[in-house]
Amino acid sequence: MTKADDRTLLIEAVRDIAVPADANVVVGRAYTDADFEETVAGLDFDGQPSPDDVARRSESVREITTALEAVDVPVEARGVVGEIGPEFVSLADTADADLLFIQGQSRSPTGKALFGSTAQTVILNATCPVTFVSE
Repeated sequence: MTKADDRTLLIEAVRDIAVPADANVVVGRAYTDADFEETVAGLDFDGQPSPDDVARRSESVREITTALEAVDVPVEARGVVGEIGPEFVSLADTADADLLFIQGQSRSPTGKALFGSTAQTVILNATCPVTFVSE
C-alpha cells in the first residue's frame, strides 16, 4: 500500500469520534465527470448505476466502511459527480453533517497554486466543522 492509499489515520480519526458519540457516518466518494464514466465503464452494472452504487464498489469506500462497521458504527456510502471540492461540501450539506473529515496530502504553496486544493475548497466552504487528516 502506498502512502497515498493509506487510510489508517482517517479511519482512526473517524472511529475515535463516531464510537463515543454513537454517530452515523456517511462515507463519500466524489468523481469528476470523466472519472465517473471511466469507472462505470470498468464495472459490471445492469443499466446506468447511480453515483451511490459506484461509490459502494470503490475500494477506498469498502475499506473505510468495513473498518467502521467492525466497531459497530452505522455507515452509509454516497457518491457524487462533478467538481470534487464543491461536491463534497454539497454532500455534507445534504447529509446534514455535524462534522466532516477529509484526508489530503501535504502540498507546498506552489503545488496548491498549480494544482488547486480540494481540501482548501472544502475547509473554506463547508457549513460544518472540518477535520483534515494528513497522510
